[in-house]
Amino acid sequence: MKKCLFLITLAFVILLSSFVSGKIGGGDISFRSGKIRDAIFSHDSHVSDIGLKCTECHDSLYITKEKHKKATMLEMRKGVSCGACHNGKRAFDVRGNCSNCHKKD
Repeated sequence: MKKCLFLITLAFVILLSSFVSGKIGGGDISFRSGKIRDAIFSHDSHVSDIGLKCTECHDSLYITKEKHKKATMLEMRKGVSCGACHNGKRAFDVRGNCSNCHKKD
């Protein structure tokens, strides 16, 4: 009985510590753009500042940076990738707001 209680307590402590130590967000991610400055995506501004849930983008729009398919600005204007939200209605439009994502170093 003591061993069972110990194992349950240990499992609870491990589970609790994973929640406490887990970081929401993921930092800034840089996407190569080619001809212009790279696009910088900020998890903090989307998750902490705006309050989006991780599931609003993962796994529908993005899985991971490595598995994400590249999207052109033309595709984004059609609602692909970042353009799903950045359409001028839900968030600033990808058209004409280049410096919001393509920031100087």
